[in-house]
Amino acid sequence: MRRIYLDHNATTPVDSEVLGAMLPYFVEDFGNASSIHSFGQKTRSAVEHARESVAALIGARPAEIVFTSGGTESDNTAIFGIVAASRSASKHVITTSIEHPAVLNACESLEKQGVQVTYVSAARDGRVDPGNIRRALRPDTLLITVMHANNELGTIQPLEEVGSIASEAEVYFHTDAVQSAGKISIEVNRFRVDLLSLSGHKLYAPKGVGALYIRSGTHIKPLLFGGHHQRDYRPGTENVAGIVGLGKAAELARASLTAEGSRIASLRDRLETGILAKVPEARVNGSLTARTPNTTNILIPYVEGEALIIALDLRGVACSTGAACSSGAVAPSHVLTAIGLAPEDARASLRFSLGRYTTAEHVDYALSVIPGVVEHLRDLSPVYKRPAIAQ
Repeated sequence: MRRIYLDHNATTPVDSEVLGAMLPYFVEDFGNASSIHSFGQKTRSAVEHARESVAALIGARPAEIVFTSGGTESDNTAIFGIVAASRSASKHVITTSIEHPAVLNACESLEKQGVQVTYVSAARDGRVDPGNIRRALRPDTLLITVMHANNELGTIQPLEEVGSIASEAEVYFHTDAVQSAGKISIEVNRFRVDLLSLSGHKLYAPKGVGALYIRSGTHIKPLLFGGHHQRDYRPGTENVAGIVGLGKAAELARASLTAEGSRIASLRDRLETGILAKVPEARVNGSLTARTPNTTNILIPYVEGEALIIALDLRGVACSTGAACSSGAVAPSHVLTAIGLAPEDARASLRFSLGRYTTAEHVDYALSVIPGVVEHLRDLSPVYKRPAIAQ
């Protein structure tokens, strides 16, 4: 049976060039990057080259890049670090209702510590109105954290406008760019972000490595304490192989950003158009324009999303109902309900996310499978009534 992977927002395979760059650092180039002898200096050089590559991907300076274990650690370090560094008696954070759990759960934890958090809503297209963020500002606001691209919808937020608001108010600005890094252009100076999170396994690097951009002059307290690695921001012996992999992945993404984005967007549109044409009453959730090139989220009424995922997987097509971090959750997607979908519609929505190795043949195979699976599950639904056939 054929196996088609359309869940790249959950994770990506390690690119063969990335793996090739990593392999020496598991065996012959095994030195500790903090050692001053030749073994250590060779790995130190590799780490710093990777730092330069990640910085180039987002328009930053290498000294502003701190390597982490992934997006969740980067998000937590940014959010908790800014709040912990403040000496203000009253502390306030602004975020949105559609953030990744790595941000939302961090903010909920802050609330338990007495920090006040404002959750700005999103419109039906998944976009946040910058004006609502401006109106949420208070004299004690320390941080605005707004994701760049939503993991479930692909919707891109107006970071330039939000960055201008934060800059004018002299408030720190963080963005979770885990789903945008390597897919669309990122310029930290254009966005005026002070902190930016990204994760290796979303752009064909291995799991367990990520990065946090910290603008020079940003006052942040570390979450971990130990040695004096990475300017005290993130102690611990560096994951050299993983960091090298992330650096190589950043280089590959930067080199093909425009061409690959256009190719994948064309395939996404082919898949989306085909589903809408072949599946009655299907419709797209989120923005049709301001979104990453690889993602579409489609509501398929009268079908339970998880049942549809299982049925599609049995036919060789892998997709998801939303964030992989929320797999197994009983509640419907918080993103989809936040943009106004009823719980039953949120549960009937699928996310298809394409990637570097997705081909037109893969899309066409998925389109040959999806309508029949939907029709079968709808026939089992007590609420679905098959349209009458015109005489």
